[in-house]
Amino acid sequence: MAENTTETLIGALVVAVAAGFLYIVSQTTAGSGGGNEMSLNASFRSAEGVLVGTDVRMAGVKIGTVTDLALDPITYRAVATFTVPDNLDLASDSQVLVSSEGLLGGSFVEVVPGGADEILRDGDEVEDTQGAVSIVTLLLKFVGGGSE
Repeated sequence: MAENTTETLIGALVVAVAAGFLYIVSQTTAGSGGGNEMSLNASFRSAEGVLVGTDVRMAGVKIGTVTDLALDPITYRAVATFTVPDNLDLASDSQVLVSSEGLLGGSFVEVVPGGADEILRDGDEVEDTQGAVSIVTLLLKFVGGGSE
């Protein structure tokens, strides 16, 4: 009888922990969405390390997510679609960069605000971009003495 009670208590504890995780996940995803976002596009020479779901950050703070990544068949550039809060007034000369968290860290998309008077709107394309920097290429330039 005591064995059944112990098993029941452990089962109830597992269910309670699972419910707690579900609650935390639902609160996290509900807080990041909600229709208060706008989509922007950016074209990169190289979007290495960027996937759908990659963080979009400004000043180190997550402000959005990459929602689509495709190859433009005309320009052969990677076109990323990402979200940012719609109450964030980004200047039209803002920069979008593919950055890395370090030598072994993952990649993220970084937004550097500009200073123009014109503001980006939902669906606009950010013109000033910088793609991913290949660490292997940098190391080869360093080893080769920087000569081309």
